[in-house]
Amino acid sequence: VASTPKGNKNHIVSKLHFRDADIHVEFLLPEKGDGNSGVYIHGNYEVQILNSYGKEKITQEDAGALYGFAKPLANACRKPGEWQSYDIIFESDRYDGDGKLSKPASVTVILNGVVLHNKQAYLGPVRHKEVAAYGKAREPRGPIVLQDHGNPVRFRNIWIRNLGEYDK
Repeated sequence: VASTPKGNKNHIVSKLHFRDADIHVEFLLPEKGDGNSGVYIHGNYEVQILNSYGKEKITQEDAGALYGFAKPLANACRKPGEWQSYDIIFESDRYDGDGKLSKPASVTVILNGVVLHNKQAYLGPVRHKEVAAYGKAREPRGPIVLQDHGNPVRFRNIWIRNLGEYDK
């Protein structure tokens, strides 16, 4: 991955553009603050990173949420200061011969070994201005973007295993 400044943000953006992928990201939330960040797939779909440790009522904005779209099935967030891991399996939108959407993107999200979403359809992208430059809405290929949201979230052991076609 390469660090790419956009405006006043320093997102980490993969050089690889892929369609379907198996994604692994380890992250460390800071001891203080929200630890707000996210894993953006194709620059469109955000898997939320946030300090939600111990929270009983989880929402579409908490750790493991498909931000603004679907809340996680459980709260699997560890305490700040402990390394955590996402394993994400993403399948891109599919289009028919006329260019019409035939199957929306879907995602399986596992946080710290707990399944939070299982083949959840992503019926539309949730885009933020600062990462929109990295992918086009409903584009079948794109990069991974680790969002810089002004919080000292640390990342390590990041990998993307392409599950089909890709562009360099």
